[in-house]
Amino acid sequence: MILSVHQPHYLPWIGYIDKIFKSDVFVFLNNVQYKKREFQNRNKIRIKTGWLWLTVPVISKDKYLQRLSDVDVNNETDWVNEHWKSIEHNYSHAKFFPAFRNRFADVYQHTWQRLVDVNVRLIEIFNDIYGVRTPVHFESNLDIRTTSTQRIIDICKKLNADTYLSGTGGKDYMDESLFAANGIRLVYQEFKHPVYGQVFEGFEPCMSIIDHLFNCGPDLWPQ
Repeated sequence: MILSVHQPHYLPWIGYIDKIFKSDVFVFLNNVQYKKREFQNRNKIRIKTGWLWLTVPVISKDKYLQRLSDVDVNNETDWVNEHWKSIEHNYSHAKFFPAFRNRFADVYQHTWQRLVDVNVRLIEIFNDIYGVRTPVHFESNLDIRTTSTQRIIDICKKLNADTYLSGTGGKDYMDESLFAANGIRLVYQEFKHPVYGQVFEGFEPCMSIIDHLFNCGPDLWPQ
């Protein structure tokens, strides 16, 4: 059984959903430390001049100890309305925007308290639209108390996974020897970003998967 893990990202890129699709079970790492200026509270959409960051404002309490699951959204600004206006303005002429507009408009009519909640809701919508049926768990429900590579090993054991699917970035920080020592096969995601027609001239890779959906529809990219 193939297992993969990841922090819940906001409007994740296409490779994120690809990882879930290629796994037999997926775990949201919601107990890890929140990191600023990464993809936990922001991502990019396509605009005429290139791309634009959409950033969810959060309330910073202790930037060194705050768990991702404890991060509150800062609703003093009308970020949901601003994000939806940006999405609607830039994708209104995309081929599949009318078909899926309401699924996302509903998200941006809601007041969110926790960052994790809005991130997970959006990922659930993407999984549903693309037909990704991989069972999902939350690390916080697994009683995992270790860190780093051992955390991954223990998650695999907890869910009886014999194979761990890692993003290529894992090569920079994981202790690969621990997987062999624990009888777990380690494989790396070999994701090739598809090139597809976007609503504006040219192609910008690594946008939120919402860009692929609105431009290409709900068919999975070539595997």
